[in-house]
Amino acid sequence: MQVILRADVENLGRLGDVVTVKAGYGRNYLLPQGMAMPATKANLKVFELERKKLQAEMDALRSVAGELGARIKNADITITMRVGENDKLYGSVTGAVIADALAQKGIEIDRRRVILDAPIRTIGDFPVRIRLHADVIAELTVKVRPEEHHYYEDEQAAPKAADPVKTDATWEDAAEDEAEVNAPAASDVQS
Repeated sequence: MQVILRADVENLGRLGDVVTVKAGYGRNYLLPQGMAMPATKANLKVFELERKKLQAEMDALRSVAGELGARIKNADITITMRVGENDKLYGSVTGAVIADALAQKGIEIDRRRVILDAPIRTIGDFPVRIRLHADVIAELTVKVRPEEHHYYEDEQAAPKAADPVKTDATWEDAAEDEAEVNAPAASDVQS
């Protein structure tokens, strides 16, 4: 199926390109989303009439993505994670974790826009790319640091709370107190 692209589509083409796509992709995604129109003579004429308007919209989206890319590049993202032996993380830093960290800085992006070759599983500084637009890819350095307090270290380093140790004297006192409570009162005893 041949279609005329009404927007820049990643891995497919730019605004105004006539491309061949599989029928299902064209009918079920590109056409309903308004990203393309069937490539007919009539549609080519219609497209030429609205090309300037569509190009202006694409330029506006590209400039917004460029501004967001500058904000992302200047963002200082530090993610703290629990760490085990050899600086291996418990879990991993994924695109969703990075998107959440950016959201805390006031930069909202979709987690699917974060490009990672593989999830981050160690401590260190890692370059991360974020695709904001077909033409705009922002680069960011994500710093992965260990948490300050680890559960296991806290358990070993912190002194245990002083539990009252029951000695023989304590047991005897407790037994006497219990006997007094359970003993019948003098008025209850009949002579």
